[in-house]
Amino acid sequence: MYAMLEREAKEAGLPLNWPPRLPNTRRALAAAEWSRQHQPRAFPQFHKHLFDAHFVLGEDLEDPAVIDRHASESGIDLAALHAALADDSAAAAVTEAEMIGRKYGVQGTPAWLLGERLIAELRPAAEFERLAESEG
Repeated sequence: MYAMLEREAKEAGLPLNWPPRLPNTRRALAAAEWSRQHQPRAFPQFHKHLFDAHFVLGEDLEDPAVIDRHASESGIDLAALHAALADDSAAAAVTEAEMIGRKYGVQGTPAWLLGERLIAELRPAAEFERLAESEG
């Protein structure tokens, strides 16, 4: 899987730098899901910042200061985000999304819903294009 990701990133001209260790990203995921639901205009930039932090910049997404910096730079209301993280409503939103996914057959990541078909596991870009064309 890692080799395929590296190959796909290189072919797309995207930088990819694996972190030295895999951090616990649950807090970052909760922050992202909360922002998607409650500050949707800021979410796309926040999502990009978190992705770049992990895969390009080698920052530790386990560090709350890293999450806060990227949230702030994306226009996220930090006080509201901190309240949602403190009262566990942000984490509950992730759990709810996971339960919905399981209801529809998602067992892990990555997973995509393409038309009526669940696509699990990482696939090469060419295969996704073929699958998309067959659904269209």
